[in-house]
Formats: sequence, C-alpha cells, structure tokens
Amino acid sequence: MNSTNYIGRFAPSPTGPLHYGSLVAATASYLQAKHNEGKWYVRIEDIDPPREVQGATDDILATLECYQFEWDQEPLYQSTRLENYRTACDALIEQQLVYACNCSRKDLADNIAKTELGKRYPGICADKQLPTTDANFNLRVRVQDQAISFQDLHYGLQTHNLQNEIGDIMIYRKFNLPSYSLAVVIDDAMQGITEVVRGVDLIAFTPIQIYLCELLQLPVTKFLHIPIIVNQQGQKLSKQTHAPAISKNSCVATLTKSLNDLGQEVPEDLAKNSLSQLWSWAIEHWDVHKIPQTEQIFYKQ
Repeated sequence: MNSTNYIGRFAPSPTGPLHYGSLVAATASYLQAKHNEGKWYVRIEDIDPPREVQGATDDILATLECYQFEWDQEPLYQSTRLENYRTACDALIEQQLVYACNCSRKDLADNIAKTELGKRYPGICADKQLPTTDANFNLRVRVQDQAISFQDLHYGLQTHNLQNEIGDIMIYRKFNLPSYSLAVVIDDAMQGITEVVRGVDLIAFTPIQIYLCELLQLPVTKFLHIPIIVNQQGQKLSKQTHAPAISKNSCVATLTKSLNDLGQEVPEDLAKNSLSQLWSWAIEHWDVHKIPQTEQIFYKQ
C-alpha cells in the first residue's frame, strides 16, 4: 500500500461511553494508519438521535485523548452533513432508482427471511409508487441481480448477491434520517478514506456500500475487518449488552490487553512502561497477519 496516501478513520456513534470493543477497533484502525505512515481521522456518527446519549461525544473524545490517540484533522460530525446526504439521495431519485416504503415493523417481521447477510427485504413496496417526498415513508434503492465481490485484507474474498441476500436497500428512514450505509460512503469519499478498518459484524454492510458507491460514482475503499469482542454470553460488547466504559486510569494495561487480543504479543517488560512508549512499539511492530482468524474474541475483565 502507498503509505503516503493512506487515510484511515474511526467512526464511533455517541450512544454511550467508549467500551473495550470500540477501543480494540480504534486501536486496529489507528495502528494500520500509523504503521503505513498515513493519516487517521475521527468521525462522529451522530445521525440517529433516538439512540444518542447526551455527553457521549465529549466523553468518547476525552477517552481517546486519555489513551493518546492523535487524529490528523478536527473530528467530523455527520450531523453537519445532512444536506450532502439528501443531495445524494435526490440524485438517485432523479435516476428512478429509489422508491418509498411504508412497511411497518410487523410487516417486516412477518415477511423478511434471514440470509447470510442478515435479513432480506422482499420488495413489498417496490411497485406501490408512494411519494418519495413524504417524510413519513422510508426510502429504498433498487438492487440488481448481480454478484458483488471484495477482497477483505483479513477474511479474504467475499462475494454476495444483494438481490438474493438483502433486497432493496434502505437509504433513508422516515423523518429524514439518512441510513448508515448512505452516509458512510459519502463521508468516506469526501474525506479521501483509503481503507476502512472495523469489526467483522459490519462486514454485511460492505457489499451494500460498494453498490451505493457504484451508483453514486464514488471511489471504493479497501477493507480490513477484525474480530469483534463479545461477552461471556457471546454477545457483542455494546450499550445494549451493558458493556462497561473503559477505564481512564489504567490506560497502559487496557491498551496492552487490546494489543494482545489483536495478536500483537506485547513484551512483558513493555507493559510496565509509558503509554507513549507502548504506542511507539505497537506502531513499529503492527502486523495484520497476526490478527486472530476467529470472528469473536471473548472479553475477560
């Protein structure tokens, strides 16, 4: 990879304080950028108001600073980019690629089939011709019966058919809330992101994002997915599973644990040194080939 052009990013949602699973993802994305002598950005994905927690953004940024992450430009807030997402959506509407959807949760629960990528929308509203200007409706992009392939740096070649596995893609939810997939491809392109490093739980979004990039004529990034951290019940660490906030008082020990979980095998004597020394060693010795091949790593406190 051309190190001088590398740009990575960490994009947390302010739904609660930074937990250990998010720290591992941030560590991997940071080290991949810095080892490649590239830039690393922080993006706050604050476009889901019902799930956001007051003060979470400030706490996340303060925690990252406490752990001595250094970003190369001011954090980008997706809430400041709503006009850009709407412009992209309108462009797809003009191409007659979008339709409005008024399916209720019950409609979806009764009709959606589970697939490898999650759940498939069966096109209930595809021919209803509901107005796309009505904010009470969701908006979906029509997909094609075609294979979408990408080479993940860790998990290898991935191939999926969106029509068979996902169905038509939600790009806007009612009340003018842009979807994660739409917002992320627009912002990755605008920021010049060259590689996305994130948890393997988000790998299902990748073919969706590639498809949207093709429709919007945006560049497609490279991808590196890593194992997710799960609790003893096998649930991903998250606010929903009551994941605790990481400590700001034991940064060296917690970062060392994060590096070890990523397969980087921190020398015992180094774990007793300063945080800056630990980062220097980690950046120099970062090796993606040492990341565990599993999809889950159990969290042990």
